[in-house]
Amino acid sequence: MRRSSRTPFLVLAAAGLFVAACSGGDSITDTGATNAPQSTSADGSTPPETLAPTTSVAPDTLPACDTAALADVTGTVDLTFWHGMSGPLGEELDALAAAYNASQSTVKVSLVSGSYEETYDKYLNSSQASRPDMVQLPEYTVQGIVDTESVVPVGKCMEDAAFDMTPFLPTALAAYQTQGVQWSMPFNVSNPVLFFNKKVFEAAGLDPASPPQSLEDLRAYAQQIVDSGAAKYGIALDSGFDSGGGWYVEQWFAKAQEFYVDGDNGRTNRATRVLYNNDTGVELLTFLQDMINDGLAVNVGDNSGTGYDNLLKLADEQQPAAMTIATSASLGPVLATLGSGQFPQITGDDVGVGPMPGPNGAPGALIGGASLWIVNHDDPVKAAAVWDFITFLVSAESQSQWAAATGYIPVRDDAADVEPYASTLAADPRFGVALAQLEASPEGLTSAGPVVGPLREIRSVLAVAVAAILDGADVKASLDDAAQQANNLIADYNARNS
Repeated sequence: MRRSSRTPFLVLAAAGLFVAACSGGDSITDTGATNAPQSTSADGSTPPETLAPTTSVAPDTLPACDTAALADVTGTVDLTFWHGMSGPLGEELDALAAAYNASQSTVKVSLVSGSYEETYDKYLNSSQASRPDMVQLPEYTVQGIVDTESVVPVGKCMEDAAFDMTPFLPTALAAYQTQGVQWSMPFNVSNPVLFFNKKVFEAAGLDPASPPQSLEDLRAYAQQIVDSGAAKYGIALDSGFDSGGGWYVEQWFAKAQEFYVDGDNGRTNRATRVLYNNDTGVELLTFLQDMINDGLAVNVGDNSGTGYDNLLKLADEQQPAAMTIATSASLGPVLATLGSGQFPQITGDDVGVGPMPGPNGAPGALIGGASLWIVNHDDPVKAAAVWDFITFLVSAESQSQWAAATGYIPVRDDAADVEPYASTLAADPRFGVALAQLEASPEGLTSAGPVVGPLREIRSVLAVAVAAILDGADVKASLDDAAQQANNLIADYNARNS
């Protein structure tokens, strides 16, 4: 989930976009994603052979992690943990921390909450001495935190402890890696899924058990829904920077197995330019615009009014949409809200969940959510204590409890066999859709998503362009302008952090 302070649908953050369709040709809607991805510059040319500096310092210069440093501690090690959870999510994290504190007497964890953005900005603007011992930050912060040179990579702790990473989702781990360094530990994981009204599907003659898998399917379903009169619109789109206007464009590029920024998505070399104004980006945004123009989709704007305007269109009595795409982490809150009876025209049982449709039904998705970072205070005991707490939070038992209570995806697949999450999956398979989607992600750096310093700001710039495109602006010109702004942001960031 991307925002953590939304109510009453609770935290329906990264709600979003995505849709489209088209007809014929070698388009992203009807071609597979089997070709090896190639890095190209924003103008479509091949990048120079001499690439910019790597995204991380050499592994042999990284801070060490002595996980055995706690063994001889006689007193209590006090840890401060900054995190981005609030409301019911914050309460569940508090419960996990309390359980950890009660389970042993060596380490005591104190939590300090704020939104993701507040926590990130506070961290960047703090001196090293005033920073916490541990911090939870979202995926768009990877390059920014790496460049502070202020953390102990969790990979160093994994190596020192010979920690078994076999059960962990490779895609979740890869999101927080550059140059082979595992910088942080994924904790709360989500990805975009398709939400749809099963009653509308049935009224339109569609099978709710077979939601659309490809972009062509999505358009065909939307057309049939509108033509049948089952709903005013086939799908609700938005232009939020953390959903339809930004984050989801990254998803589409990953599904097409294309890089979003150069330098192999910034994973092997520092990114210097965005690539979203290439043919794939133009085609995708043209399709979205066509969906609006053809009356198959409705644009709800940037979701800034409520944070879940697109989801509310499924419950709109006057001009409903049959489908939308939103973060998988919103499933639990959505079902809880619909179960309260606030929207009698649609119940929790009426909500279907499917994978996010992709090019030719391409599987997989980038992860959302956040990870856990060990802050370097040149104190081996503190680092070992943080590592001990992290291993508690990502244990199969803790991840099972967290996933069942919040709707997030567990970061390890064996949590699905542990109660209470095992019963949650058995009782409601909808909670397993996002997990299966992540497990189906193809290997490769395109599936890890972009790493670039000002990614948060880049999303905001693109969101403005997407909003204009959905309102009828020229697609290529809008993307080119956004790309130029984004590239200027990257150049400025790299100049300050070289």
